[in-house]
Amino acid sequence: MKQAYLTTIILLERMHRQFMEVVKVELDQMGIHDINNVQALILYNIGTEEMTVGELTLRGYYLGSNVSYNVKKMTENGFLKHERSPHDRRSVRVSLTERGLELRDKLEEMFERHLVAIAETVDSKALSEANGNLRTLERFWLAQLGFGPRTGELPAFSAAS
Repeated sequence: MKQAYLTTIILLERMHRQFMEVVKVELDQMGIHDINNVQALILYNIGTEEMTVGELTLRGYYLGSNVSYNVKKMTENGFLKHERSPHDRRSVRVSLTERGLELRDKLEEMFERHLVAIAETVDSKALSEANGNLRTLERFWLAQLGFGPRTGELPAFSAAS
């Protein structure tokens, strides 16, 4: 079990790096050099929505780097626009510009190509099972951080419950 667990950790990290390299290669092939792979995925995940930098972080689009910095760079390079919230002047809402939407569409085409290619070697049931196992591992790690019941423990209740 220990070797399988450690191998899973190594594979997750390696697959993440490889996927990020795939995105980088796609950007290079498109001749887009003023946005990096992390920023491109943040942009993709924003999609047609408008959200705050805090929402980006909470939704998991942080991807290990400074969201505020990435938003600033994407705004400077014309991929994002931002506006202060009229209700809370501290809050900045971001959305994609026309250029950002064009790049998002190109990334969507990349994902569609990947779906066609991966369907030749991995069926959807196996992929769903892998996702289920990864979610279980994610919940385990969150529990280790104190964000849920530890494995085998019942949730704690406060006196107010």
